[in-house]
Amino acid sequence: MAVYELKNDQIAIKIDSLGAELKSLRRLDTGAEYMWQADPAFWGRTSPILFPFVGSVNRKQYRTGGKTYPMGQHGFARDMEFTLVSRTQDEIWFELRDDSRTREVYPFAFALRLGYRLFLQGVEVKWQVENPGQETLCFSIGGHPAFNCPLKDGTKKNECYLKFGDLENFDSSKVGAGLVTGQKETFRLDGGCLAITDELFDCDTLLPEDYQVKEISLCGPDKTPYVTVSMECPVWGVWTPSPRAPFVCLEPWFGRCDREGFSGELKEREWGNEAAPGETFEASYRITVG
Repeated sequence: MAVYELKNDQIAIKIDSLGAELKSLRRLDTGAEYMWQADPAFWGRTSPILFPFVGSVNRKQYRTGGKTYPMGQHGFARDMEFTLVSRTQDEIWFELRDDSRTREVYPFAFALRLGYRLFLQGVEVKWQVENPGQETLCFSIGGHPAFNCPLKDGTKKNECYLKFGDLENFDSSKVGAGLVTGQKETFRLDGGCLAITDELFDCDTLLPEDYQVKEISLCGPDKTPYVTVSMECPVWGVWTPSPRAPFVCLEPWFGRCDREGFSGELKEREWGNEAAPGETFEASYRITVG
């Protein structure tokens, strides 16, 4: 296990080789830390990679190739040691490959690569999923970055806002016991903003699907964004474990949890992805700080 740091004139980041997890994002001029620092009293992670599953599978098991396998929430990559592949002044790459442990629960050959590239006001998080095998690779992948909320001392979490670009509203799929229920709730926005009330996350997770959302920001009481996550992806998750937890997760996903009662094959999971033999899936999201 090792922690690596990259810096430019304005930004410094730290990445842990365990899970290739982004652990810190600071502005050098102000010293402001934007990432949640994994206090286990609320949630002991900062920005885990979700692979090869996003969310929970029905009855904690899934089916592929005529067999049934156990699988926990969000897959296994977040808890595995990645290998450092390359490092320059402003970019770093890590890799995880299948082995005997992964094949016990996920019978596919894969190479998962995570990259982090600094730009002037933040970091681009890059994903590559390569299929080195002889059969189609079925997978989901997602980010789970957690940001301090509030950012500044003297501000309360319930004085802050979420901003969904210039949207006027969005529909959120409802989640119960870790699975999508089939019901939806419409959230009306004021100038793209939604107040972070103590009751907002009674539904567990805000879950806009169908490419409705392209970016989400966290804002202080004046509704000015201090951190923005942007990506064109089919699903987003927005989550915090309790009103007292001083962070909010802004999560871009290519995949999500099962629907209640789902009993199909892995290849039939909603928003799942496939890579043919020799093919590489690539995507990236950006974290921009104010």
